[in-house]
Amino acid sequence: MRRTPTRPALLFPALVAALAALSAGSAAAQSTLERIKERGSISVAYRESSIPFSYLGGDGQPVGFGWEICGKVVEQVKKTLGRADLKISTQAVTSQNRIPLLQNGTIDIECGSTTNNSERAKQVSFATNYFYTGTRFLVRSDSGIKGLAELKGKKVVSTTGTTNFQVLRKLNAEQGVGFELITAKDHAESALLVQQQRAEAFGMDDILLYGLRASAANPAELAVVGEAIQVEPYAIMLRKDDPSFKKLVDDTLAGLMKSGEFEALYKKWFQSPIPPKGINLNAPMSQELRENLRALSDKPAL
Repeated sequence: MRRTPTRPALLFPALVAALAALSAGSAAAQSTLERIKERGSISVAYRESSIPFSYLGGDGQPVGFGWEICGKVVEQVKKTLGRADLKISTQAVTSQNRIPLLQNGTIDIECGSTTNNSERAKQVSFATNYFYTGTRFLVRSDSGIKGLAELKGKKVVSTTGTTNFQVLRKLNAEQGVGFELITAKDHAESALLVQQQRAEAFGMDDILLYGLRASAANPAELAVVGEAIQVEPYAIMLRKDDPSFKKLVDDTLAGLMKSGEFEALYKKWFQSPIPPKGINLNAPMSQELRENLRALSDKPAL
């Protein structure tokens, strides 16, 4: 049998492909802390209208309960890496792009109002739960809507990419409530549709609805109604399979919860006047959250 000569030109593309695959594997294996140290910066994601967790204040900069907690995490990252000069880059995210941007490395940590549930846990990881909420409805005060019973034949909006949309779609199908479910790109647009009477109700986490109501031009025109549907936890979102970074974030939260600093931050953002309009949400801490200050659980919703 005649041996075919080895041709370098034919081997080169295969070699390049193999090296690329090896490089990609190494990048995937690199931990968040290693990536941050190598870059000299940490990318922190925020939401633009998730009041009071993460939103834009009067100066156009991100503020909020979750944003401050992530600030504590950043300080701990600096100490752990010995990098007091660590730069902080910020990235606005939406319900739709937050998970992809975390997975592809654009952001390192997401500080907003993301529900920790079993389905998302297949794609990302979550730190210790730091809030509990349930789906309710934002309506115009003069609408006469008090809850689900009055939504038959009405147009209900929910934000694209949220668990609330899924909960409402399932509820509508299983219980035959009979409302028309539509979507909007973010919470601010969803609330605007109600204010402009293009939708009768906005179904979302109740605490976000209180925040949107508080920031409206005329809060008295809006009301949060209905019994809470499916109580779920919020948590800071992290890349999957990165135990060292998750431990750092969990330990930071545990320190805040045990020292009383977490409760002080809660009082600042949920029971005191907040920017941009100095309105108090008057939202007491739920029993579920009080219990988790001791349990320190990251258990997801189903």
